[in-house]
Amino acid sequence: MENLHDKRKVYDKSQLIESEIKQNPIEQFRDWYLEAGENPDISEANAMAVSTVEEDGCPRTRMVLLKAYTHEGFIFYTNYDSKKGRAIEKTHKACLHFFWPGLERQIIIKAELERVAENLSDGYFHSRPKGSQLGAVVSPQSREIPDRRFLEARLKELELEYADTEVPRPENWGGYLAKPYEIEFWQGRPNRLHDRIIYELTQDFDWKISRLAP
Repeated sequence: MENLHDKRKVYDKSQLIESEIKQNPIEQFRDWYLEAGENPDISEANAMAVSTVEEDGCPRTRMVLLKAYTHEGFIFYTNYDSKKGRAIEKTHKACLHFFWPGLERQIIIKAELERVAENLSDGYFHSRPKGSQLGAVVSPQSREIPDRRFLEARLKELELEYADTEVPRPENWGGYLAKPYEIEFWQGRPNRLHDRIIYELTQDFDWKISRLAP
């Protein structure tokens, strides 16, 4: 067994101080996201983990790409019949997580989820490369399939079928808007005394800001 006890680093790149943060967490997210996007050590600033709770009570986490964020929340797209889609349809909740090691930062977002309008899903679907559109049609996401050839054969069929026509968006594929009710910003600091600032949505739709112990 490999001993990992000594694998550690010092976090000292920045700080997160109450006097310097935004009062709205979406604005704070925007500032951090823009910094992450400009950092050469971060290849996909919009990569995020999405965690849902399945029927057996165990969370399941997977990486997806954030495709938009607004004052309302965070938008990503998926197959509604996938494991994540089925869990979201049942609980209407998920946890989003961004980790940007190049900045020694992470963000944890607890949110209520709802489907975006169909015209938004249509617009994004048809903005994707045609291969990605066909991939969404081909894949019965999260379902058992016999082998890789099953996907490749189906893809070839659809490439011929839609060679000269637009690929229709599958009804079971589209976007979710994750409307946050709790957002935690984490900044690595020396001696493991990390900064943790949490925003919690109140009943009057204001944001309560607190500091958590690391």
